[in-house]
Amino acid sequence: MKKEIIKKINSMSGSQSPYNIFCDWIELMALAIANSLCIIHSRTWHDREKRYIQIAEKYSKDDMHNFVNMFAWLTKSFEEKTSDILGEIYMESGCGNKNTGQFFTPYNVSLMTAETSIPKDYDGSYPLTVNEPSCGGGGMIIAFADVLKRKGFNYQKCMKVVAQDLDWKGVYMCYVQLSLLGIDAVVVQGNTLTEPYTDNYPRSRIFRTPRNMGLLI
Repeated sequence: MKKEIIKKINSMSGSQSPYNIFCDWIELMALAIANSLCIIHSRTWHDREKRYIQIAEKYSKDDMHNFVNMFAWLTKSFEEKTSDILGEIYMESGCGNKNTGQFFTPYNVSLMTAETSIPKDYDGSYPLTVNEPSCGGGGMIIAFADVLKRKGFNYQKCMKVVAQDLDWKGVYMCYVQLSLLGIDAVVVQGNTLTEPYTDNYPRSRIFRTPRNMGLLI
């Protein structure tokens, strides 16, 4: 599925670069997931809906259909394996280069780090709190969940996450992936050092996963 997504991104990049196609796609997915969870249509909901339409108007109906198919392929990819799939797509489609200035940690490195972060005596009787101050696409969090899964624990029930990043692209990537994996997470846009997440954080900069909102059992 990942290869199909990369091919589609490259085939759509006529007047736009693969980087721009990728960025629009992840933002559309994040906005669609977030707004679909809201029963009350607040100001944030309307702003996100307006932004979704603004992006969608740049593309033809065929292009939007391609975005929907890519979303479906991404969902299926997570059913097959737990990994930083969007990070891999970003790098393999040529988005990660010196011009964009952003690269994502190889997943095997994230796995090794996650292995050392989980207490050796953890028995699954209490939820582990994961705070990621520079989440990027969420690769480190996904690796943490993957290690728990390999140890026989249900990561959807035994981890709670607060993920923050200054870059909106990272926020969208992280939010989409953690949502599709059913991880209990709050993903926040902001500088962790100067604007650490609190309950009073601006709603427009907070994305809560379906699991966090109690929509997954």
